Amino acid sequence: MASGLFQIVTALLGIVGSTLVVPVITAIACSEYSVIPSFLIPMVASGILYVLVNLVFFRKKKINLSIRSTFVIVASSWFFTSLFGAVPFCISGCIPSFTNAFFESVSGFTTTGATILSEIEILPRSMNLWRCMTHWLGGMGIVALTVALLPLLGVGGFQLIKAETTGPEKSKITSKITTTAKVLWLIYFVLTVLQTILLMLCGMDFIDALCHAFATLGTGGFSTRNASIGSYDSVPVDIICTVFMFLAGINFSLFYFAVTGKLAEIRENSELKAYSAVVGVSIASVTLFLIPVYHSFGTALRYAAFQVVSIITTTGFATADYTLWPSAAQLIIFLLFFTGACSGSTGGGIKIIRWVVLFKQVNNETKRMLHPHGIFNIRLNNRPGRNDIVFNVAAFITVYLALVFATTLAGCAANLDVFTSFSASLSMVGNIGPAFGKLGPSFNYSFLPAALKWWYSFAMLAGRLELYTMLFFFFPSYWKK
Repeated sequence: MASGLFQIVTALLGIVGSTLVVPVITAIACSEYSVIPSFLIPMVASGILYVLVNLVFFRKKKINLSIRSTFVIVASSWFFTSLFGAVPFCISGCIPSFTNAFFESVSGFTTTGATILSEIEILPRSMNLWRCMTHWLGGMGIVALTVALLPLLGVGGFQLIKAETTGPEKSKITSKITTTAKVLWLIYFVLTVLQTILLMLCGMDFIDALCHAFATLGTGGFSTRNASIGSYDSVPVDIICTVFMFLAGINFSLFYFAVTGKLAEIRENSELKAYSAVVGVSIASVTLFLIPVYHSFGTALRYAAFQVVSIITTTGFATADYTLWPSAAQLIIFLLFFTGACSGSTGGGIKIIRWVVLFKQVNNETKRMLHPHGIFNIRLNNRPGRNDIVFNVAAFITVYLALVFATTLAGCAANLDVFTSFSASLSMVGNIGPAFGKLGPSFNYSFLPAALKWWYSFAMLAGRLELYTMLFFFFPSYWKK
């Protein structure tokens, strides 16, 4: 297993390292010559490491993946990629503290968007581009990118992607996992290009438009502005970002079905229906409560739609400080911290499909009380679902809330008030970014003690990998043969 771990992790770092050519080109174009070594050094080092491990030492070594080794490899890949992502921040001096740099990198790759930076606009533009690129790379999945580009992972690639992909049910949309990964990344790329063009038409320059497209499609939330999207104060920009955040929260398999004409798969998708309904009801409710604040239906709808979609998709962008809104509007936003977007999307959180399963099970239990001898199955996508999916979902939500409560305790131990700590825990595990209280959208995470930042980094990684991939190592059963 050790050789396979080295091969896959170094291959992944080689691919992520090669993407540093983008900020290097940006630094040259913007005359930011002093930061070029910050990108070149890790880029060259990762390239050399890939060549030595995969083309010299283990050139003919076959990779054999067991289920047990799959989790080790995926967890290690995300940890070392986060370490790698912190290197440019440290070398450049933009984030001199390694703890802060690692936190920022983890927040980027896990698409959380929680930042320790208070003055984002003073960063070199190439460094801001790298911050937002981490969202884009992590959004669709760094292992999925590696599987798409390297035949090295063809064998066992599906097991690796399953350990990284979100949602209770994971399947291929094409016969080959490498083809599936390539299709999903192509759709992701096309949507990114489209949003970049639209934002440029609204007045953003190319780099800002690209950064915000990376952060939107990756549902991350990093921005090149201190006041996030709100600094542009532009209705067209708000609308474009709202639409693309909503799209990024949809299972990307549905885009493939749309392109290939399988519209029935879209119409019958239970999760998409629930996702659209939750978004629609939430926007309508928040808009109603904001009309007295903004004295305009159009303005209230604009801010409500943006913030609702931003939170449910776990993007974390902000155009207004929702902690200053009426209590009823704040409650709706807070409840969305528990939902998340669709499975198979770039969004985090519990995922809508799990709540759909639980509510359907509640309905079945109600029927069973009235008809004790009846047989009731859960139907998903207009088809009978697996009976064991209820146990799968119940177990996941139990572990999810257990990690949230443990993280809340860690925050309280660091002298955060209970509500700030609890909302921050939901934000970290759900990869949302902003929270409430002292960690609301107008604040950042820089004042937290180093120990809590490391715990939050672990919570972000666990949340991005749907808990089990990171938590397996703490269960005694994992180490038993």
